[in-house]
Amino acid sequence: MSTHITLFSALADPARLRIVEAMKSGECAVGDIVERMDIHQSGVSRHLRILTEAGIVQMRPDGQKRLYSLRKEAFDQLEAWVAGYRRHWEARLDRFGAALERKHAAAKAASREKS
Repeated sequence: MSTHITLFSALADPARLRIVEAMKSGECAVGDIVERMDIHQSGVSRHLRILTEAGIVQMRPDGQKRLYSLRKEAFDQLEAWVAGYRRHWEARLDRFGAALERKHAAAKAASREKS
């Protein structure tokens, strides 16, 4: 499966997306996430495993706790994927805008000729 499909598939689940949102401010322990969400600890752990396997989240041990944080690289990959589409649409919209400007200029010139 391609990297982008893996990332989007992991983020497609609303609970996982909420977990990612909760982690925007920094590292979180499983217990912190359980407190913020209406999900049992086993469910949070399962979602974190999926996010970790997708490369979105990383874990580091800290004594008895496991602290989870977002991986910048995953979001860089998503941003690069989106940027490709943005460039495509910006180029198309620029051409469309130029065509509208030419049409507007031609209509304005035709209106002056009638006067």
